[in-house]
Amino acid sequence: MSDGTVAPTALLARAARRGVGVLALTDHDDTGGLAEAAAAAREHGIRFINGVEISVTWQAQTIHIVGLGIDPGNSVLQAGLAATRAGRTDRAKRMAAVFDTLGIGGTFEGALRLAGNPRMISRTHFARYLCETGQVKSTKDAFRRWLGTGRPCDVAQEWAGLSDAVSWINGSGGVAVIAHPGRYKLDRPQLRALLSEFRDISGAAIEVVTGSHQAHEYSLFARHAVEFGLAASCGSDFHSPQESRDLGGLPPLPAVCEPVWRRPALA
Repeated sequence: MSDGTVAPTALLARAARRGVGVLALTDHDDTGGLAEAAAAAREHGIRFINGVEISVTWQAQTIHIVGLGIDPGNSVLQAGLAATRAGRTDRAKRMAAVFDTLGIGGTFEGALRLAGNPRMISRTHFARYLCETGQVKSTKDAFRRWLGTGRPCDVAQEWAGLSDAVSWINGSGGVAVIAHPGRYKLDRPQLRALLSEFRDISGAAIEVVTGSHQAHEYSLFARHAVEFGLAASCGSDFHSPQESRDLGGLPPLPAVCEPVWRRPALA
């Protein structure tokens, strides 16, 4: 329902073929795909975990907080997600205006066409449009040149606050996880400040093994998890067969980690 290319039913079928036993669907700021995914998971005998990935602004940077084991019917959570989604279309139009100044037209209409859920238009949809029109060779190239943090078309947006996102997740019965911490442009003091603040507001875990991390980062973030008393999560960050590490293809968590799925909300 956000920036993945595989519908929930097909996603669960792919997971089953690849031997996945536990799967969480964590669309950005939207829970509309959870019921379909849960039904497909039952058909395939996969344990399914309701999830969401909330966009957060922390120290002027965008951070993603995953909620696992959430109740998608929780009204406070849904109100928060609706408020977070509200700025996406305006942001996309501002991004398109920057592309126009660079001589690349039609990006808003192109990205909107590629967004299966128009209210969830994102940088990824712009990147796919740039690939489709031959401006770049890959979505990663689009982010490196134009859309990544600090690049010309990365238009600032004020998302939810960190404490708000964690509160919505915890209040809905879930556990909060910092997604792919290695992706953020944080120096060591900033990373430690984020982990400390997150722990102090009852955040539960960080992603240690993820398709967005390099192999050498697994042990680094395992040490951070242990130091800050946080559990560890493992996730593919799968978006499409062409763009992502495939489902079920990651190594296990380092032995020093406490797996987040052992927390009472997910056990």
